[in-house]
Amino acid sequence: MKIALGSDHGGYSLKQHVIAHLEKRGISYQDFGCYSTESCDYPDFGRAAAQAVADGSCQLGIVICTTGIGISMAANKVKGIRCALCSEPLSAEMTRRHNDANMLAMGGGMIGPNMATRSVDAFLDTDFEGGRHQRRVDKISAIEA
Repeated sequence: MKIALGSDHGGYSLKQHVIAHLEKRGISYQDFGCYSTESCDYPDFGRAAAQAVADGSCQLGIVICTTGIGISMAANKVKGIRCALCSEPLSAEMTRRHNDANMLAMGGGMIGPNMATRSVDAFLDTDFEGGRHQRRVDKISAIEA
């Protein structure tokens, strides 16, 4: 499994924490930026990470800005992306289990490193249930902008 990562300056610190956690778990990743706390624009990095998930070069993605809101909106503009903003592990688990989310968004100013680690683990370790949920995911996928 390979994870696409993206953040802006407000999510940079938490992204670095996530990177260390992925490395500890032996999970491959590609970091699409940003690479410092210098002010930058979250749509650039949310889009880049989302495109890697959409084209299949990464299986899942994690994006982070200060609140997680803007970068999740940017990621969701990419066709084929189902990015969910989660601030605790149960939501991260359920969005994989019921919505087949392929990207997790978090807010670097909203969630601490311990909760982020637990949310990342729940997201990565949960499979989509399919069944009755597949019909709903198909309906989401059929919505055109």
